[in-house]
Amino acid sequence: MIEITNNVYYVGVNDRNKSLFEGLWPLPNGVSYNSYLIVDEKVCLIDTVEVDFFVQFIENIHEVLGDRKIDYLVINHMEPDHSGGLALLKKYYPEIQVVGNKKTFDMMSGFYGIKENTMEMKNGETLSLGQHSLQFFMTPMVHWPETMMTLYQGKESVLFSGDGFGSFGALNGGIIDREINTDWCWMEMVRYYSNIVGKYGTPVQNALKKLAGIHFDYICSTHGPVWNKYVEKVAGMYDQMSKYETEPGLVICYGTMYGNTERMAEQIARAASLAGVKNIAMYNVSKTHHSYILRDIFRFRGLIVGAPTYNTGLYHEMDVLLSEIANRDIKNHLIGWFGSYSWAGKAVAAIGEWNEKRLHFEPVGEPVEMKQALTPEKKEECQRLGREMAARLLTE
Repeated sequence: MIEITNNVYYVGVNDRNKSLFEGLWPLPNGVSYNSYLIVDEKVCLIDTVEVDFFVQFIENIHEVLGDRKIDYLVINHMEPDHSGGLALLKKYYPEIQVVGNKKTFDMMSGFYGIKENTMEMKNGETLSLGQHSLQFFMTPMVHWPETMMTLYQGKESVLFSGDGFGSFGALNGGIIDREINTDWCWMEMVRYYSNIVGKYGTPVQNALKKLAGIHFDYICSTHGPVWNKYVEKVAGMYDQMSKYETEPGLVICYGTMYGNTERMAEQIARAASLAGVKNIAMYNVSKTHHSYILRDIFRFRGLIVGAPTYNTGLYHEMDVLLSEIANRDIKNHLIGWFGSYSWAGKAVAAIGEWNEKRLHFEPVGEPVEMKQALTPEKKEECQRLGREMAARLLTE
């Protein structure tokens, strides 16, 4: 039995078997599916877990409640890793009332065919549990249209935030941040945000405005640690990321078939370093999963991309990465680019077209196009691009 604070219990589970979250994002350290029980005059469950873990989940609930019934189930987010246990849960607790909003119930009907015993809430409305109450905040598109957050007002206030403020990574014994070494959390939180929530900066800002001025001692997300010691840091990170604010630094990512384009990237990186840029992240787009590249693009102001021409077009993995960047509506970045070819140069023009039509980043320096191999002249052009990006970054 894991009590977080004043009759709020953790009943979530860990998944260390899944290799890709949503079938897309690597989980080298697993992921948690967090669910919470509030025991008052009425008993309220906050979210469920992925259906594959239902046996462990129901055991966790019984450990806290014994034979006592659950009165309410609050669904903050209908994504199946949080609502997947709903249909089975109703077999154990057939009279349970599901609390959500209109869009919650539309999805619940579609996913599970459940339409009865619902209680619709609107923004700012409250629900009494007896000694304490819940208040609901609609936070659409953080990161689905039905998402909401729930505030528990007890001796210590707790924000149940759905996927907001979440992180990749299973919980290895400790649940609350003050119980664990959180060094691993911060970059996994940025990777989680940039890949899962990152497109929705404006909705995140709207959610933060709704929560402004409200004190909460704990943030209970559906993934990652329960935040207590680092509540202010976590909220500040979400504020910064959703404003697309960056740290000084440079991401250089490239595609390469036989190493020639990679040599261009090395020249650019060395020149930028010599010019004073200390934070430089370099990635081969065919080797490193794009979720890590996107994480660092969210972090750093500067971006330089390069790739060879392939089948008279842009190298496939670079084309995919640029599409992923554009899909997230990332703002406030600088960009430079380069490319190579053997007999028909298309890559440099294609990257330029991506930026003009979709990315809309601020161009820095002259694009470098290399035919076949690195000559002294092209070497100097690459170094110039690195220096010009460094000068722009350091001026800021």
